[in-house]
Amino acid sequence: MSAKKFALPDLGEGLTESEIVAWKVAVGDTVALNQVIAEVETAKALVELPSPFAGVVSQLFADEGATVQVGEPIVEFDVDAGDGDAGDGDAGNVETSPSTPVSEAAADAAADGVPAELDAALAPTSPALAERQAVLVGYGPKVEGGPRPARRARAWSAHEPQPQDALQSQDAAATVPEARDDVAADIPTADAGERPRSTPPVRKLARDLGIDLTQVNGTGEDGLITRDDVQRVAAAGKAASAVTIDEAARATLRSGSDAGRQETRMPIRGIRKATAQAMVNSAFTAPHVTEFLTVDVTAGMDLVRSLASSSAFAGKRITILSIVAKALILAARRTPAVNSHWDEDAQEIVQFGHINLGIAAATGRGLIVPNIKDADTLSLGELADALVDLVEAARSGATSPANLSGGTITITNVGVFGVDAGTPILNPGEAAILAMGAVRRMPWEYRGEIALREVMTLSLSFDHRLIDGEQGSRFLVDIGTVLSDPGMVLTMV
Repeated sequence: MSAKKFALPDLGEGLTESEIVAWKVAVGDTVALNQVIAEVETAKALVELPSPFAGVVSQLFADEGATVQVGEPIVEFDVDAGDGDAGDGDAGNVETSPSTPVSEAAADAAADGVPAELDAALAPTSPALAERQAVLVGYGPKVEGGPRPARRARAWSAHEPQPQDALQSQDAAATVPEARDDVAADIPTADAGERPRSTPPVRKLARDLGIDLTQVNGTGEDGLITRDDVQRVAAAGKAASAVTIDEAARATLRSGSDAGRQETRMPIRGIRKATAQAMVNSAFTAPHVTEFLTVDVTAGMDLVRSLASSSAFAGKRITILSIVAKALILAARRTPAVNSHWDEDAQEIVQFGHINLGIAAATGRGLIVPNIKDADTLSLGELADALVDLVEAARSGATSPANLSGGTITITNVGVFGVDAGTPILNPGEAAILAMGAVRRMPWEYRGEIALREVMTLSLSFDHRLIDGEQGSRFLVDIGTVLSDPGMVLTMV
């Protein structure tokens, strides 16, 4: 036996530290190669760390909640000599593969719109492919050869929220079906000792709802546990608990407990800390200007409804967000200054030749802005699919570091909260951000008369060093024109 220490790797984009959110192993546990040993949170994402060794955990160097610097050891394994090595380095060190940085792997997964963790979880489970399960790139074994497992198409449940509803809020509790008295008797459980098969988003949902996946029977392919399976168990538990609360507990709930009135303190760290610093830097570095435009989007909403019933877009989730995103891309071609960057060090204005479209998403861990790479090259259907993938990753906490960097312009959908308008702060390094408000039916002048129309307010904040008033106004009006009269697109291309 030999001792092998595993040091916290750089999880991408040069991050210097991560927080240990949860250990999945304890001292004395026997760990298989590639088994998830911990969840860590960086300033950009929540990441599952797979083990680079097969052996026994002999020591944990950091407690849950501790912040660890990249390169510091976090766990030690007792490993059989020559077995389970990640490399040929000395004990106490883990060899890394400088030719395969994390950001490249994340970008490769992002190119297909599927988080790397989810891709690995959906892979076939044959013995030959089991060896090729994804490890965190930069350390761990590398198995050559073998075909790449085909990705499975993702099916949307009827209970899942629409993409535009999920972008701005972490749907941690998900939509739980109405409880039925007989549902508990209908739920079979998994065999004891068998590790449940599920995807990272489903495991995250189960943790949020307090569901033990060993008590859930998977109805998916090959016994895969689905979101509906977890939600069905949660509904049964909710129904059972509703009838067991005694009168004393009811009185406590009505009156409120002293503990619920005490102040709480939470450390500023992770995504919340990084976001706060970025927003302060942006607000006090770039001179913000915000313009507003209220438009009749009835024709745009009619287009959404028409495409939903069109056979050409069967299976696509076309939403008003999809239309706004496409309108922004078309408008940016006519006003390229909105897709630029102020390089203070070089004293240059960098005008991007591509559009990496950011979508602001408020999650339980803080605000993140994942982006769709080369969004300007996508058709409307492809853009809608990319938004669906982005939503799924944001909701599950599986957004890769590569998808959280490199954005060039951003959309924030405050309308999902019922908000009409706002003054959004620029994502650092970008020249413009568009806020789309709620779509409301209200009296509006239409063809010389007053009629009930669907109306939306757009709010555009921009960096006045890069964009003057005329450019910002023209860009905003172009977006409004597409939403109010989609046929005008023919005059813009």
